[in-house]
Amino acid sequence: MGCGVSVFMKSFYRLAAVVCLMTAAVLIGANIGIRAGGAGAEGRMYRVEALRLAGKIRRGGYESLTLESCQYVYRVSRCVQPGEQDVLQAFLEETDSDFLVQSIGGVLYRFDYHTGTGADRGRAALYMNLALAAMALLNGVLLIYIWKHILKPFEKLRDIPYELSRGRLAASLPEYKSRYFGRFVWGVDLLREYMEEQKKRETELMRAQKTLVLSVSHDIKTPLSAMKLYAKMIVRHMYTDTAQLEGIAGSIDAKADEIGEFVSQMAKSCSEDFPGMEVVQGQFYLSQLVQKTAAYYEKKLELLRTRFQVGAYSDLLLRGDFDRSVEVLQNLMENAIKYGDGGRIALSFAQEEGCALVTVANSGNTLPQAELLYIFDSFWRGSNAGSSAGSGLGLYICRQLMHRMGGDIFAKVQNGEMCVTVVFAM
Repeated sequence: MGCGVSVFMKSFYRLAAVVCLMTAAVLIGANIGIRAGGAGAEGRMYRVEALRLAGKIRRGGYESLTLESCQYVYRVSRCVQPGEQDVLQAFLEETDSDFLVQSIGGVLYRFDYHTGTGADRGRAALYMNLALAAMALLNGVLLIYIWKHILKPFEKLRDIPYELSRGRLAASLPEYKSRYFGRFVWGVDLLREYMEEQKKRETELMRAQKTLVLSVSHDIKTPLSAMKLYAKMIVRHMYTDTAQLEGIAGSIDAKADEIGEFVSQMAKSCSEDFPGMEVVQGQFYLSQLVQKTAAYYEKKLELLRTRFQVGAYSDLLLRGDFDRSVEVLQNLMENAIKYGDGGRIALSFAQEEGCALVTVANSGNTLPQAELLYIFDSFWRGSNAGSSAGSGLGLYICRQLMHRMGGDIFAKVQNGEMCVTVVFAM
């Protein structure tokens, strides 16, 4: 287990390292880009300003020129004697600032400018670095949050299903206030308690049934011994009088009834109180039951190429245990898939005498009409079961659950289809 934990966390650490390296690469690349590309962008801007001013000189003359709206060009000079070499040289070397020379109407004009590559570019780089640093900080905080609130709790919970599968049910689960795992832990802890309770109930039931079998087998010995004694007496012709023989026959019949009563008690004990038959009475809407059932079987039946139909219904408020009701419908759907011909399965709905009726019908019924009386008996399987796996308890449990919820269940064959109807109280 320790090795699995180590591999799991190493994967997260590798992911965190990749995120950090990518953030650093973006930061370095952005700085290089702003330094390399800043001057070119600003150069284009001062050229645009110089050309715009040159156009103004052509249209209105040098005297009408103003630099109030200029950001880069701060002075425009005119060479008054461009033909003399000394004067031209002095014009071009008057200052050591950056400048651009344009010839307009045969006269040279000098446009002095500054690119702003110092303070402006520095401010841009500062803002960019601050933004990228904030992004890197947020990434770091996010990774720490994921590790602390998701991965670390999950690391402690990942072995719980394995422990439950091994039957280690005694220890309660650690509580987490995390909104990501709080409900999950609560649900798993409820499952653990349920499994533990079921295990205790099964043990108690097995003990009770074993005690009953031993008790009944002991009680059967007395009438059985008496019957054997009567039989020996008859075989040896110890009683020849008709009245005496009739009396012995009556005694044998009484002892047989006594044995039959013991057997009935044992059979009843073995068929009742199956583990997991508890119901919690409540209320739920029919739409909840239908939607949960349909959502589960729509995709499954689509893969099986079985047509699935859900009829129209009113959203009634039903009484009973919602989870147990879902269990009943799922059991009926599984039977329809197993014993139908795969052509069609339909859910239909009706109301009768203050009850809601939900019917699961499947095409291709193969169960004889005479066997419908027995399909809800425990450990009974129809002649159409063939080699299909099953214990003969599914429909029996459905009936027991529905009776405990104040409802009922019945079956019929109609138009060549097997129809099982569940009756819910409202």
